Amino acid sequence: MIEKVASSMLPVDEEFRIQKNSIHSQASDANQKRICIVTGTHGDELEGQYVCYEVQRRLQENLQHLKGIVDIYPALNPLGVDTITRGVPKFDLDMNRIFPGNTEGTMVEYAAAKIIEDMSGADMVIDIHASNIFLKEIPQVRINEMCQETLVPYAKRLNIDYIWIHSAATVLESTLAHSLNMTGTPCLVVEMGVGMRITREYGNQLTDGIFTLMKDLGIWDGPVTEPKEPIVSTDGNVSYLNAAYSGIFVSCVEHWINVKKGEKIGEIVDPLTGALLEEVLSPVTGVLFTLREYPVVYEGSLVGRILERD
Repeated sequence: MIEKVASSMLPVDEEFRIQKNSIHSQASDANQKRICIVTGTHGDELEGQYVCYEVQRRLQENLQHLKGIVDIYPALNPLGVDTITRGVPKFDLDMNRIFPGNTEGTMVEYAAAKIIEDMSGADMVIDIHASNIFLKEIPQVRINEMCQETLVPYAKRLNIDYIWIHSAATVLESTLAHSLNMTGTPCLVVEMGVGMRITREYGNQLTDGIFTLMKDLGIWDGPVTEPKEPIVSTDGNVSYLNAAYSGIFVSCVEHWINVKKGEKIGEIVDPLTGALLEEVLSPVTGVLFTLREYPVVYEGSLVGRILERD
């Protein structure tokens, strides 16, 4: 059932409208468990669009196995998705920096407050993001260290490759995930793929994990796959590769592989002079879980991240 979460009138007789599809089991139990699948907070992150589709496709083909409620929110920032912009156009605003919102505030603050109101009390929220157009990320869950005890066991069931436990930062206080977690509604943040793209392999991997977690929560009783055993790490285990020169980055390795200290990750070249400006070398032995996708780099640009492991 398509439901309206928040709406405001726009100029020229148009409407800013956030919607969800609420899929209920055939049981009449008033205390059914609920999971929310959320994406589209940033308009240039589209990996979650496929997950929303695939979750619904599997549900519709096997509704007899649904024992709870699945709420799917494909576009928290519909104007951003429509215009291929990260933030809310014309407002110059990152949608994920205004939660928990304010029903007496601006249009976007009002929408944020209504989103929190609608999701509060769910048994689980999966907030799906992609990377930007510059970097490719493996399927991972990022968890604030303040919530790790509660969230890591859930994250391990999501069939992702990596759980990154990061330190607290002030900016996180205004995100959807932080606002929900601090009020008792568990929320996992998934990052995967590339901006403005859909990586079907990653989408199917995460969808498998969502159904496994739904079964753990008592929302689904159909067949599921055994989830991957993810790597779990903290900020202290991650090394960053940054460009020392401006130019064109050409990678020499594949994404999500083991690398040794001193191994070449890629080169930064100058197409005007034909000069090799820099050989980008791994500073540690570990796993390359982030890799530059967009070739143009400037001094200081992020080229990759390596999880340090023996």
